[in-house]
Amino acid sequence: MASPVVLSFSGGKDSVLALERLRTGGWDLRALLAAFVEDDGTLVMHGVPERLVALQAASLGVPLVPLRVPREAPNTVYEARFAAALEPFRAQGVRHVAFGDLFLPDIKAYRDALMVRLGFEPVYPLWHEDTRSLAERFVDSGYRGIAICADTARLAPEWAGRELDASFFAGLPPGVDPCGENGEFHTFVYDGPGFFYPVRFERTTGPMRGKLAYARLRPLSGEACARCGATFECGMKAGVEHCWCADLPPIAPSTAFTSCLCPRCLRDEIATRQRTGAARM
Repeated sequence: MASPVVLSFSGGKDSVLALERLRTGGWDLRALLAAFVEDDGTLVMHGVPERLVALQAASLGVPLVPLRVPREAPNTVYEARFAAALEPFRAQGVRHVAFGDLFLPDIKAYRDALMVRLGFEPVYPLWHEDTRSLAERFVDSGYRGIAICADTARLAPEWAGRELDASFFAGLPPGVDPCGENGEFHTFVYDGPGFFYPVRFERTTGPMRGKLAYARLRPLSGEACARCGATFECGMKAGVEHCWCADLPPIAPSTAFTSCLCPRCLRDEIATRQRTGAARM
């Protein structure tokens, strides 16, 4: 039986690659835990709006559990809210929390100690993997993303908002880690393997916060799932040429739902109908 796990999630390439590794490794991925700043509803450090991360999580087919913290919150506040977010999963028998860290031993030591205090076991699917190989695999596998912010002490501000394609990684200056593990840049992934649909957004030049230059992203779609309430994209209503739901087995409409279902709920509904032999279209 697969062991249940939740993933500490940033929406960036390392988190998405860790998610892929958990899935291929046979883990039962229960949720994505992401921390957002209370005053503006953006992802801590990355500055991505919560609505976009919700669209991303729905496209990946995993529930999003947001925890909200003050800007520049002390560790004690972050840890208390992280613990509160984990508590419902403890009741479900979850004992593992995964992280997308690559090689920073001080960060790993902090997470290890925190997990011991909270009664969970940490999992590091990408630990000590070669970062250049990971960056190449990200591109070669067909993932698509952007650099959401750049440390201007190491990169020009124009790197924020750039596509994470082969030219991005090939053009990084000497001394910049190919995965930005030292904080040189942070990323947002909007399409690739495991995504039901591309997360659509508008990008413009964003603010400077200290030495970090940001791209500003604005979601172009989103509605609430009629079953679980998650924010997702209904391609039919958004006017895209081909909706993701057209690639799933068709089922007859149900009077139990007044509007569309997110990818995870529709997949579950299809599986339930197939088990019970309910009528299909």
